[in-house]
Amino acid sequence: MQKFICTTCGIQYPLSLEPPQTCLICNEERQYVNPKGQSWTTLEKMTLEKKYKNEILHEEHGLYSITTKPSFAIGQTAYLVQNKGFNILWDCISYLDETTLTEVKRLGGIQAIALSHPHYYSTQVEWAEALDVPIYIHEDDKQWVVRPSENIEYWSGEILHLSEGLTLHRLGGHFKGGTVLHWTNGQDGRGILLTGDVIQVVADQNWVSFMYSYPNLIPLPAKKVAEIAEKVEKLKFERLYNAFHRVVRENAKESVKKSAERYIAALEGRLFET
Repeated sequence: MQKFICTTCGIQYPLSLEPPQTCLICNEERQYVNPKGQSWTTLEKMTLEKKYKNEILHEEHGLYSITTKPSFAIGQTAYLVQNKGFNILWDCISYLDETTLTEVKRLGGIQAIALSHPHYYSTQVEWAEALDVPIYIHEDDKQWVVRPSENIEYWSGEILHLSEGLTLHRLGGHFKGGTVLHWTNGQDGRGILLTGDVIQVVADQNWVSFMYSYPNLIPLPAKKVAEIAEKVEKLKFERLYNAFHRVVRENAKESVKKSAERYIAALEGRLFET
């Protein structure tokens, strides 16, 4: 019996004798099945190969990034937020070893894991069990959880207060339960928004974008983008981190607003002629 991991999306499945026939996450229009075919690995195999390691970087006061090198599956970055004695792991990555656990504990450990959307569920249960913490997932995305666990706590509504200065906000969009983490104490009280790719920082890091599917380039409707921008407008933040080590360092709130306006103008044919 093994817990197989999809090599394309990095999601771990429950114990089974054989790999699943298909991956629920990849076999859906927001993701994709590898053109070479579905393939699987396990955390044990990844560890024995000694190919991977997790790079933990200090981004700024109270914030560390955790990224697997070389890149595995989607290649996202997780973040460890240190917040007045309540530390949180924002989003998750597939690879986990004793070196990573030791370093996370040295940094004060974590009291919770919170996820932006299903593409980053990865080995979240392994992390939660190793660190004895709950996992917060919006109930609107419950159908995408392929490895159930007693550690998972499904929350509902639009806002969940985790601790003083840490709040989850459901924005929807990329997934119905698409969530961002608002860290009001971040950047010395100016505020930081961690968005996964519910709000995506683009190549020009003064701008962001919004998509239903990034790999398949399926846009969101103008109405949904306007709703996301309206929700974000109510939050105080100066800086924004996405899931791929891209950062809007200054005036991030204004960047989200002007990016939403540009996106909607493009969809409605007002931005350019071609």
